[in-house]
Amino acid sequence: MAKGEIGWKSVNEDGIKLQKNAKLFGGEWKIYEREKRFDTWEENPSPSLEDWKELLDGVQRRIPRGLFPPLEETKIKRRMRELFPDEDIED
Repeated sequence: MAKGEIGWKSVNEDGIKLQKNAKLFGGEWKIYEREKRFDTWEENPSPSLEDWKELLDGVQRRIPRGLFPPLEETKIKRRMRELFPDEDIED
């Protein structure tokens, strides 16, 4: 995985395991998913709150290692508040 990419695995509502990958393009995060290793990555147009939380966790773990600037955490939290105004997202 290249710098600017974060990956994780999850299970959808139907019980299907998914591989997820978030990439930073031009200051905006795009989240992709696929079922199996050789499937094509498809962009998820409306990622869930859980996907955003996984992305935030990945960025927070990479900040101390110098892989992302601390400002990136703030940008993701701001975007989460825009997409999910009813959720309590800490500062």
